[in-house]
Order: sequence, then C-alpha cells, then structure tokens
Amino acid sequence: MILLTELHYHPPIEYFRQVLRADSIVVEQHENYIKQSYRNRCHVLTAHGMQALAVPVLRGNSKNKTRITDIEIDYSQKWQQIHWRTLQSAYGKAPYFEFYQDAIQAVYQQHPKNLFELNLNLLRLYLKFLKINKPLELSHSYLSVVPDNVLDLRNQIHPKINPDNLHVKPYYQVFGNNFVPELSIIDLLFTQGPAASAYL
Repeated sequence: MILLTELHYHPPIEYFRQVLRADSIVVEQHENYIKQSYRNRCHVLTAHGMQALAVPVLRGNSKNKTRITDIEIDYSQKWQQIHWRTLQSAYGKAPYFEFYQDAIQAVYQQHPKNLFELNLNLLRLYLKFLKINKPLELSHSYLSVVPDNVLDLRNQIHPKINPDNLHVKPYYQVFGNNFVPELSIIDLLFTQGPAASAYL
C-alpha cells in the first residue's frame, strides 16, 4: 500500500502509525496551504496541559490559495527560540530527551525559507529515529482520483477532526495523571526512546 499524505510540523503519533503500515510514502507537494492544521502546528504536553506550538508563516492567512511549497516561514518572530524553550521545559526531565535533543535542536538552528522544507527535514529525522526505512517521494501532480493501492490520508489527520483513540495504548508521560493521546511524535520519542517504534 502507498500512503499519500501532506507534511506536518512534528507530526502526531497517529501519522506514524499509518506510515508504519504502508509500503511507501508519497508526500503531497501540489496542494494548497490549509491554515489551522498540523502543517504548521503540533501539540506537546507541558506542566500546564496540552499546548499548541505554531510556526508563523507569511501569506498563510491570505484569502488567495497558496501552494504549500510557496508558504514562507516568518522569521521576524522568535518562534524557534520559543518552541525550543517550550520543549526543554516540557521534556527536559523525560528519559530520552538528551538522546534526541541535539538532532532536533539542530533543525531549529537552520533557517529554511519554506515551511515545506522544514517539515520534510523533520519527517526524515523522525523516520530515522524510528528506524522506518521506506521509500519516500514527492508527488508529481495533484491526484484528484486516487488508485486502489493508495491510502489517501490528505486532510484526515487534523486538529479539528477527532481521531479514533480506541486503539491508543497509554504510555508514560512526563506530566499529569490522565493520559493525553493526541500529541506529537516528539512526546512518544522523548518518553519511550528506541521503544517508540514498538509502541506504534
């Protein structure tokens, strides 16, 4: 099965559950940007509960449709420092924070022009962390009609769509007594480390 999906910023755990079940991955690069989606935001767990981290983008609120590969990151805001400090505060005491922190911090020290490039870098990093070695390619055109051998997950994993959490197995989290299921893969990696793949 081929998985057809958009890119996310620090994708949710559910994203990688689907990736693990696919034979190969095709990333949609011909779609238009959709605001208030995981394309520029993720959810992490802090001492104050679940928190959204959003990458500020230029033209992201425009009423005109903008191709995802043309969405530029707004570096006039110090979002990189804010996001990294939030991750340090949320996960600094997690068992595997030190194991992954250098590679993730290095991404924050880069300055890719476009959101697409940032998210593609993160996806490749997480596939490496999770030891998921599957063919990854970019779409050649926008597929309106999807073949039978393709699972179209475009716009299916979204902050405003309630996921089916019945299959979710609780795991240790740094904060809170009640398990929070709809978080970024970063939460699973920092707390479970190399065992994260087995959890998926």
